[in-house]
Amino acid sequence: MRPVVQHGRRPAKAVPGESFEVSATVFREGHDAVAANVVLRDPRGRPGPWTPMRELAPGTDRWGATVTAGETGRWTYTVEAWSDPVATWRHLAQIKIPAGIDTGLVLAEGALLYERAAAGVPEEQRPIVLETAAVLRDEDRPAPWRLAAALSPEVDAVLSRHPLRELVTASDPLPLLVERERALYGSWYEFFPRSEGTPEQPHGTFRTAARRLPAIADMGFDVVYLPPVHPIGTTHRKGRNNTLTATAEDVGVPWAIGSPEGGHDAVHPGLGTLEDFDHFVTHARELGLEVALDFALQCSPDHPWVHKHPEWFHHRPDGTIAHAENPPKKYQDIYPIAFDADLDGLTAETVRILRHWMDHGVRIFRVDNPHTKPVMFWERVIAEINHQDPDVIFLAEAFTRPAMMRTLAQIGFQQSYTYFTWRNGKQELTEYLTELSGETSSYMRPNFFANTPDILHAYLQHGHRPAFEVRAVLAATLSPTWGIYSGYELCENTPLREGGEEYLDSEKYQLTSRDWQAAAREGRTIAPLITTLNTIRREHPALRQLRDLHFHHADQDAVIAYSKRSGSNTVLVVANLDPHHTQEATVSLDMPQLGLNWHESVPVRDLLTGETYHWGRANYVRLEPGHRPAHVFSVLRPSTPQIGGSPTI
Repeated sequence: MRPVVQHGRRPAKAVPGESFEVSATVFREGHDAVAANVVLRDPRGRPGPWTPMRELAPGTDRWGATVTAGETGRWTYTVEAWSDPVATWRHLAQIKIPAGIDTGLVLAEGALLYERAAAGVPEEQRPIVLETAAVLRDEDRPAPWRLAAALSPEVDAVLSRHPLRELVTASDPLPLLVERERALYGSWYEFFPRSEGTPEQPHGTFRTAARRLPAIADMGFDVVYLPPVHPIGTTHRKGRNNTLTATAEDVGVPWAIGSPEGGHDAVHPGLGTLEDFDHFVTHARELGLEVALDFALQCSPDHPWVHKHPEWFHHRPDGTIAHAENPPKKYQDIYPIAFDADLDGLTAETVRILRHWMDHGVRIFRVDNPHTKPVMFWERVIAEINHQDPDVIFLAEAFTRPAMMRTLAQIGFQQSYTYFTWRNGKQELTEYLTELSGETSSYMRPNFFANTPDILHAYLQHGHRPAFEVRAVLAATLSPTWGIYSGYELCENTPLREGGEEYLDSEKYQLTSRDWQAAAREGRTIAPLITTLNTIRREHPALRQLRDLHFHHADQDAVIAYSKRSGSNTVLVVANLDPHHTQEATVSLDMPQLGLNWHESVPVRDLLTGETYHWGRANYVRLEPGHRPAHVFSVLRPSTPQIGGSPTI
């Protein structure tokens, strides 16, 4: 069966209204027909109407059905397979009766079957089945006529909904966890509150940072994500651009958590107080924004835990505590946690800290480097939090080996960072997105951040504004959850050094002042594009799901084409992956994947420009960086009124 996560020990995942496929291998001895169906049971154990399965490809014995869960909670799903005597009879009857073989006996057998089947049909629909049985017995009618009556669409529709089932066998129930929609879908915006200061007071506070929230909401974001807001240590504090010697003006790295002012449950004095934090969260909520908080389980040498719980750290033979390393990178200002000595104590303290911030309105946590901590630890922590508060979401910031990333998703993390940043060519994007939207989609939900404070990919460094535009289009339309780090809309792309991914004058080490209004006046921002993308996502259900993603052929390597469907809503994206050159290509559409026949031509409206074209199986495109990096089409049905007027291509 599929989906199955860790042999059924962990649940597959969905959100309310999300459709996904359940499949199974179904077969029996002999030549009789088989059939199968899926039964979903809600969190109270009540079975819903069962969903009939179909053979996915003739002769494969592989059956599947698309199902949709409702409310949040812990569901189960079961596949029931059974022998289908009516289908077996119909197959034999359509062979024997035209050949004149055992005609009377075959029709009599059919009448008995239809009478048996009628017993399981609701009373108001039973007469049509019983009348069919009577027709099969009517020897005054020609045999072909009697058979045709038994195969009529009206009878078939009734028996498809209420089949006669024999030899029913059922799989073991498998778990399904239905979580709130934000676990799958949302737009994230990351920024540092401390950079939102004033000319008089450069170091921002929660109160001054709250002034930035309306602009973030206006761009259509759902989640505002804050790096750690806790006191920052001074021992081995890093200076600008990660220098080892800090000056008195250097503000330190927010991930070097802890000082005499407090640890993970305190706020940096320069940002204000907990009351100020509460004001920030409340204002965000009023604007329709959720606040996500960074949870980095590590300490500066000044953290209270260093003295209170020395057993929570790695000690070297000379008695010193080991600092964090990711060779060749060294983090002298950060102590990693050692879990073996007191896993229970660390679990209890972590849960306490998380609940502290939950009490202050935080329901989303972006967990820093979870792959460097024991999987068992996160499994316990997330289970304890979600048992009482199932709406709390954990994002795994783990750019690491595939097996670890998948395991973290399986044991409870609702969302996962991915390799999207490093997938820039058509082949690698196609292969990676096929993987993410395939079998792993039952438990691993990707969050496509186009950049982070740590990662400025060479594609953005050298591609300039066109690269930022096309990567935003890709992230926003390939994944139901995407995000940017502040400054992306200004196309900030200066690296610390050639060949590296660190920003010059990185905001991790210093305050960064940005003049948003001047950038808007001078046209130096792609905020309008980002706003349009987020609007499109909200208006088109196809972009709010992950699983139904299909790639279409384009005859140029720099042009990628893909579509998503949800019910009657279909979005088709064609993008130029080359930020330096105009590309022309022929896009060959897989029409059935769009819900269309091969010969059809339909209007498609570009949601970025409002232009409408007519597209069929083969279509010419010309995409120019900086002018038209991509088409984001809504595929209209022929009866849908067209909006706007432009040339047919």
